Amino acid sequence: MQGNVKNEKRFNRLIAVVSIVIPIVVAILFGVKLPNVQPLSFLPPIYATINGLTAVLLLVAVWAIKNGNEKLHQNLMTTNITLSLMFLIMYIAYHMTSDSTSYGGEGVIKYVYFFILITHIVLSIALIPLVLRTYALAYLKKFEDHRALAKYTFPIWLYVAVTGVVVFLMISPYYAY
Repeated sequence: MQGNVKNEKRFNRLIAVVSIVIPIVVAILFGVKLPNVQPLSFLPPIYATINGLTAVLLLVAVWAIKNGNEKLHQNLMTTNITLSLMFLIMYIAYHMTSDSTSYGGEGVIKYVYFFILITHIVLSIALIPLVLRTYALAYLKKFEDHRALAKYTFPIWLYVAVTGVVVFLMISPYYAY
């Protein structure tokens, strides 16, 4: 049990560092433009698709665990973390090679768009430690704690995944492909 406590403390330190470093690095890289590089304007529909796939796989993962299929659940959650990492890499690559796209809608829909976008961004930052901690608890076989935290992590992750698609669909008419 002593080793498990040490492992959990190590995981918690690593999760804290990663949860701080990722948003800072993303913010810094967001402002970096690579000169003389072809814009990667084809990426937004790909990473929007990744968000949609993540949402579907999150739902399937919940179905799997509720039906006692722990291995499928574990594989799907690992896949979702991998997809999220792929999304992040593509998102950064796009913004390092392309100018940001301004939303062109007007009236109430503009406020709806910005509400969805801001909540998506804020919750995606908050999601980093939630996902990593939830995953670590399962890895450490602390399943009661894992389940308790997953009740919060799941709906936030699902919201971020779905709103990622919604944001893309709302802004896509304004992209310069």
